[in-house]
Amino acid sequence: MTLLAASDVKSYYKTPAGVVKALDGVCIDLREGETSALVGESGCGKSTLAKVILGLAPLTAGKITFNGTDTATMDRPERMNFRRHVQAVFQDPYSSLNPRLRVDKILAEPMQAHGFDRASIGMRLTRVLEMVGLAADSIKLYPHEFSGGQRQRIAIARALMLEPKLIVLDEPISALDVSIRAQILNLLQDIQDELGLAYLLIAHDLALVEHASVHASVMYLGRIVEYGQTADIFSKPAHPYTRALLSAVPQPDPTVMRDSSLIQGDVASALNPPLGCHFHPRCPHATEQCRTEAPALARKTTTHAACWLTA
Repeated sequence: MTLLAASDVKSYYKTPAGVVKALDGVCIDLREGETSALVGESGCGKSTLAKVILGLAPLTAGKITFNGTDTATMDRPERMNFRRHVQAVFQDPYSSLNPRLRVDKILAEPMQAHGFDRASIGMRLTRVLEMVGLAADSIKLYPHEFSGGQRQRIAIARALMLEPKLIVLDEPISALDVSIRAQILNLLQDIQDELGLAYLLIAHDLALVEHASVHASVMYLGRIVEYGQTADIFSKPAHPYTRALLSAVPQPDPTVMRDSSLIQGDVASALNPPLGCHFHPRCPHATEQCRTEAPALARKTTTHAACWLTA
């Protein structure tokens, strides 16, 4: 069942240099209990989409629904219910936690904002600490007294306090030591298995996306260029940009040669995106049609891709 759907979402904002088209007609579906990933280079619009979903960035056009309700027309009780059931875990756990509050206060804040009493907060706090693997006496400590991995566990615990249905994971392990990343990933998987949560995973780490997600959407300059089952995208990518991203993944075998011809140049500016397919200036296979007409997402062999060149 679809939990959250974004349809033709656009997010534009003005700067002294002009209007930035951060999102330019994005569509995604998130299903209950599953992990869907957003992948692409820095600046492609992944985090902007997350902020729009969370209500932290403007929705210029399009529609976002949660459990079938349009978020733009929610009344106050519906909005509070939405904010309770959609939470986020950000990239840097230290900057996302208030350094002046002890852990008990950090974790209690969301429930206090939603009007829960002290007894309910205490019971939930004990349960959540157990779920994320933190000792009970850690609630009297401040964020700076923990390691990076422990701080991310606190951030995850805070997101769990209101018993959400969806958690937006914005690069949740990229700021952590390599030795800690697997622990946090396993923790997130265990929590999802236990609670049936949906995750929107934002990442540029393709190995993480392949391991952790069921569905994936590939973004480029504010648009979705390919989406489908993660296994299908990795085994038979249809869009040249997806193939270029996969070709850049480090290989443990030094004899494996990369195809450097799959991508050229730099990402264009969202202030003045190219006409037609946004990727055409970097695509070695671009035709005149690619330069003048924007392709719609269409069914290819195993995925949907926005490309004139793939059958």
